Amino acid sequence: MRLEALFESSNPTSQPLPSRLSRGYGGDLGFSRPRLVANFVSSLDGVVSLDEHTPPSVISAHSDADRFVMGLLRAHADAVLIGASTLRSEPNHMWTPEFIYPPEAACYAELRQSLGLAPSPRLVVVSASGNLDGSAPALAQGALVVTTQLGYERLRGRLPEASTLRVLRPDGYIEPSEILKLIRAEGHGLVLTEGGPTLLGSFLGANLVDELFLTLSPLLAGGEGAGRRHLVEGVGFEGDCLRRAGLMSVRRSGAHLFMRYELETAKREGGSLLEPVPAAEEPVKGKAR
Repeated sequence: MRLEALFESSNPTSQPLPSRLSRGYGGDLGFSRPRLVANFVSSLDGVVSLDEHTPPSVISAHSDADRFVMGLLRAHADAVLIGASTLRSEPNHMWTPEFIYPPEAACYAELRQSLGLAPSPRLVVVSASGNLDGSAPALAQGALVVTTQLGYERLRGRLPEASTLRVLRPDGYIEPSEILKLIRAEGHGLVLTEGGPTLLGSFLGANLVDELFLTLSPLLAGGEGAGRRHLVEGVGFEGDCLRRAGLMSVRRSGAHLFMRYELETAKREGGSLLEPVPAAEEPVKGKAR
């Protein structure tokens, strides 16, 4: 399995990968820290989830290349951030590099060691309600569960001993900035979020997402079904508030495209791939778009 690099911007943070990973990815990869990076797979019509019980691998058409990239991003991450619905949709999943793509387990471990990281990224689960299955295997590996006082009362005594509960609010909505501040306080610089779309929407709405890795799968999902979710849920951007992104790279494996974007709201040192938005021109009579 090898991805073909179609476009690559100049990126001073790129670092050499172990040779097998570099051949598979079609180049090198690196990140500055601290950074919040999102990774999603989407159908051609923007659907990332069919329902709460269907795993993302259905949307990805069970792509080996997609799993390889997921493993590569997890191998760079200090922590992997997910919402409760993502855990419920994949109760037996482990959010580690080797779990998602076992063929490169040794190379992922080599990469983490070279970066000075722990053997596995820390799993962080956000659940305001505390509606989690405490027997999920991923929670037994030292997960950090972020919740409200209401969720704490529901989860107390139901989680594995290795997991840690952190209360940020008495009840209701948990501010994304508070979640990220807590994760940073735990010593996690590079945070990878894999879902779900409502969690991503909340962090986008708070201008906290630095990068988006988006796999475009050659499938059409359609709009039928109450559980259909698109890439961003729970927040809307209009007019001058529409979010922009700069393209960092494009790779291909068969009919799948793998794109890396830098988001306009990211706070970073040095230059940006994003150009200033040109001033709006007067509309030309008779032409509309």
